[in-house]
Amino acid sequence: MTAAPARTRLDQLWRRGCAFLGSQTAIMGGAMTWVSERHLVSAISNAGGFGVLACGSMGPDRLAEEIAATRALTAKPFGVNLINMHPDLERLVDACREQGVGHVVVAGGLPSGPIIKRIKDGGAKAMAFAPALVAAKRLVRHGIDALIIEGSEAGGHIGPVATSVLAQEILPEVREVPVFLAGGIGRGEAIISALDAGAAGVQLGTRFVCAAESIAHPNFKQVFIRASARDAQPSVQIDPRFPVIPVRALANEGTKRFMDTQRALIAKVDRGEMTREAAQLEIEHFWAGALRRAVIDGDVENGSLMAGQSVGMVTREQPTAEIFAELLAQAETALGWRFPSEAARAVPAAV
Repeated sequence: MTAAPARTRLDQLWRRGCAFLGSQTAIMGGAMTWVSERHLVSAISNAGGFGVLACGSMGPDRLAEEIAATRALTAKPFGVNLINMHPDLERLVDACREQGVGHVVVAGGLPSGPIIKRIKDGGAKAMAFAPALVAAKRLVRHGIDALIIEGSEAGGHIGPVATSVLAQEILPEVREVPVFLAGGIGRGEAIISALDAGAAGVQLGTRFVCAAESIAHPNFKQVFIRASARDAQPSVQIDPRFPVIPVRALANEGTKRFMDTQRALIAKVDRGEMTREAAQLEIEHFWAGALRRAVIDGDVENGSLMAGQSVGMVTREQPTAEIFAELLAQAETALGWRFPSEAARAVPAAV
């Protein structure tokens, strides 16, 4: 299969995702707090993908400013990621509506029916993460417009199930809305596999951290460039009495101190020196501000280095457009292997 037929085949595979996003490719940029801001988001959209702003802990006014600033850098579609547990979630949805945002992605828990309705009533398409088939079906019943299923290979907060297993569980059963696959995707071949399995498109985060347009500190980028897949490890819970939400990140001194802190606090509770509730609060607050310290300030020893297992495929800093060109070339080559041209198959074997 030549490059042109391969691209035609690729466009057929992700036609539904492209139509839903309004983008040239059905490649979404994963929303990474402090990283997925105006510069990277606009670069992803300008390269033919679909950038997604990470609202994180922003308030409505700050979010409105960031949306406007992103729109000043791109005329292409992009979305906004909101955290479900944000105390001002409704006002953030309203800010998206006022700014004319076309797609709102809700992360950090399942959005309620009223929140989904509020998003849609404001003229945007509502998207959410489905950690299991039962959750996916519930979201569809509540009117969600598209789903993202993200496996444990992803960076940041993760669930216990791998992308490949979630895909098998959810993709064959959910046809009503487009479903995008995420977690551990770093090359074009993996994109084709996701599309072949029934996904409408994919989401990549870690692959874009070291984009030239990313504002991540040079120290942060260098750690990613040097890392291998096995360096991206989930945080460990020492005692089930003190739950820890798993976060996949590159191991560093901060990771070791987190383990030591858990042990020390648990020992204090066992000796009756503090309550279990107080210890749990300290454990939960350990990483407060740690991601910003790493991404913005460059403290890669003590900050949080959230990264997916695809970090091993990040080998250098390069422009976002170049990353897209590589992904597309890899995808088209993979399609060439799977669908060789009739002419190529007709060539007689050498004697």
